[in-house]
Amino acid sequence: MKNNSLLNKLMLLAVLALTLLTACNNDQSYADRLNDERNAVNAYLADHRVEMSVPKDSVFEVGKDAPFYRLDPDGNVYMQVLSAGDRANDRAKKGEPIYFRFSRYNLATWYATGKLTPMGDGNENTMSANSCTFNYSDYTLPSSSQWGYGLQYPLLFLGVECEVNLVIKSQFGFTSEISYVTPFLFHVRYFHSQI
Repeated sequence: MKNNSLLNKLMLLAVLALTLLTACNNDQSYADRLNDERNAVNAYLADHRVEMSVPKDSVFEVGKDAPFYRLDPDGNVYMQVLSAGDRANDRAKKGEPIYFRFSRYNLATWYATGKLTPMGDGNENTMSANSCTFNYSDYTLPSSSQWGYGLQYPLLFLGVECEVNLVIKSQFGFTSEISYVTPFLFHVRYFHSQI
């Protein structure tokens, strides 16, 4: 009896050790997840024209065939301008409430499946949902910082009433999701007032 009990305990320990080893092998390091994020973004952008910097005169090519412009030196945000708004006369002012409507698509899922499916958390196609808002360039407010830096980047270059597609890596995305290391494609429209 004692031998069977000891054997059962040893087998249980062996199964637990094997389970732990398997779990450790399946867990990705943060560096691995960053590499996967970079691969997903690069694969998505490979199907589009990409400009590695903002035009010196800040005159962007506009439309569905416009290139994606890299907005920051580290390649965390890329922008395709669908409508530039009035760049000369309608720029966002620091602290100004900016309203926006968006939809977003998980690029990691697209990279794995080939399907670009909208996430359910956007408000672009649900007019009964309120517009989201942030105070431009004021990240001290949780209501602004929760959206991350990426969603505010276009307003450095474009008029408030603009429309863009953005590829945003996790570090510049929603602050609550940074640790997931998931890149997203956003379609965003900005407004002065809530619609």
